[in-house]
Amino acid sequence: MTSPEHQSPDPEPTKPTGPAEPQYQDRIYRSPAGLVGGVLLLAVMGWLGVDAVFAGEGRTPWLALAAMLFLVPLVVAYTLRPAVSVNDDRLRVRNPFRVIVLPWGQVASLRSGFTNEVFTESGAKYQLWALPVSLRARSKAHRQEARAAAQAARGGGRGGRGAEGLTEGPRRHESDRAMDEMRELHERRQGAEAAQGEVTVRWAYEIAAPAVAGAVLLAVLFAVG
Repeated sequence: MTSPEHQSPDPEPTKPTGPAEPQYQDRIYRSPAGLVGGVLLLAVMGWLGVDAVFAGEGRTPWLALAAMLFLVPLVVAYTLRPAVSVNDDRLRVRNPFRVIVLPWGQVASLRSGFTNEVFTESGAKYQLWALPVSLRARSKAHRQEARAAAQAARGGGRGGRGAEGLTEGPRRHESDRAMDEMRELHERRQGAEAAQGEVTVRWAYEIAAPAVAGAVLLAVLFAVG
């Protein structure tokens, strides 16, 4: 976040009232592990698929093309596509097959369990695919917090290093920190006039259509074979 610019010593005229500029201009959260895994899977599939198309015999090239048409959209949907973007007015969730736009006024809560989820005022629930939960990182953070509390109870350890470690706090997983930031923004903005509206859901037909076409082509090839 950029620091505010220095104002001139002369008083500035009062600016007209209106919607404030968002503090968060589409801050985007994604899973680095998902991006890396998706790229690697696509590279392997492309290598094997192209080799089968140009070097295969009989029905092998057609099967390879159908398999890639079916699998590539699914890999993209579950690894490269998921993203969560936020600003002062709304939360935009891009899941494998849907895009959900939720104004902050329609968000009831953001919850973290085995998955990260957002609940609307109407009771609908949407999973945040771009923010996977790491139970291992969460357990490690809890252990670090317990050790820091124990050191503080013993008087801060040697040379006050325990107190310093307690001040720094445990290292939390990126998804947990992202959820904390979104909860804070939701608390500040849920009553704002610009953060009101209706929840919209759009299906990702550009992902579903080629996957369905590939599945149908695979079924036909296996049926006639």
